Amino acid sequence: MRVAMVSEHASPLAVLGGVDAGGQNVHVAALSKALAARGADVVVHTRRDAADLPQRVALAQGAVVDHVPAGPAATLPKDDLWPHMQEFAEGLHARWKQDRPDVVHAHFWMSGWAAVAAASRLGIPVTHTFHALGVVKRRHQGELDTSPADRAQVERDLVRGADRIVATCTDEVFELLRLGAERSRVSVVPCGVDLGLFSPRGPQLERTPGLRRVVSVGRLVARKGVGHAIEALGLLRAGGGPDTELLVAGGPRAEDLATDPEVARLRAVAADAGVADRVRFLGQVARDDLPALFRSADLAVCVPWYEPFGIVPLEAMACGVPVVASAVGGLVDTVVDGGTGLHVPPRSPAAVADAYRAVLDDETWRRGLARAAVSRVRTRYSWDRVAAMTLQAYADLLDSRSRPLSQGVSS
Repeated sequence: MRVAMVSEHASPLAVLGGVDAGGQNVHVAALSKALAARGADVVVHTRRDAADLPQRVALAQGAVVDHVPAGPAATLPKDDLWPHMQEFAEGLHARWKQDRPDVVHAHFWMSGWAAVAAASRLGIPVTHTFHALGVVKRRHQGELDTSPADRAQVERDLVRGADRIVATCTDEVFELLRLGAERSRVSVVPCGVDLGLFSPRGPQLERTPGLRRVVSVGRLVARKGVGHAIEALGLLRAGGGPDTELLVAGGPRAEDLATDPEVARLRAVAADAGVADRVRFLGQVARDDLPALFRSADLAVCVPWYEPFGIVPLEAMACGVPVVASAVGGLVDTVVDGGTGLHVPPRSPAAVADAYRAVLDDETWRRGLARAAVSRVRTRYSWDRVAAMTLQAYADLLDSRSRPLSQGVSS
């Protein structure tokens, strides 16, 4: 099968940890490689964001990244890319007219718009994964939401215009139905984990003698809830809980931490909470170094205000680390409350502190959570399994298009 992935801002070649580089980059890269390993011929189309990039770069055997001109060949915030999507769509159309894929799989709303605009003229079916919905973002961020004004309407149009929608969690399905999606055209396929990289066995980052360790990994933006994780550490300390440090990975390069405004804000939070001496900011951590960081931890914390899916908890669980997670979005599916970690309400440092204490005070229970976490990830979230489910979604779509209307549409 010939698959065209479209990911306008989230290149699978990007360095992770920046404001706009995170889980979607990982998802597109890993899914493309896994599909190729199952025999698909995959081309990932992403926006050219540097003048010296070659048009095509090999990603894996059977998968390449194709750089499509759209606006200036420079790094731009993703919310500034919308005016350039017409050019992006024209570039996709030109490529597919010459080299036609069997199916297009777009990622994120702007990619979806461009993919449908390009593919509809050629009769190519489009599968779409939103990764995040603007209506949910607006609900949780309010005036802090910097999305283009057109986003909400474009997403409503995509819900009806895409031939198939691949949701990453059950919570997203409910949101899609509210937007008018037909349930028969929605498949649920989770994100996955690189089980060769993330596992309980291997080197660990050096521990600090006498301290328990909690780790937070992800982009340093307010909605990720790192500030609440820090406040919870202060409450744990004030309440006489076990002496614990918090390592925060993500954000700028280590050499730029001193001038980063979000790091400065979080350091102020730590000072106000009385734990400035117990919070360490690591900056960007290379992906290959993340397993050693996770393995050194007693607990991982992931407490965003909202989260469309969230790959970090799966990566921690794959390394044998229980997770304290907000009971939002995909985290409700992946983290089993009381089984592989604990759920807490979003924006509740007190609940996070209670969860820290519950897990860190009971070593036997913590080890049981860790074992269950590894088992759950290995049985449900391998990229090979995710690729198989994705290929089935493509096959269902192609099958439904080949049937006479009187035979109905496959679910």
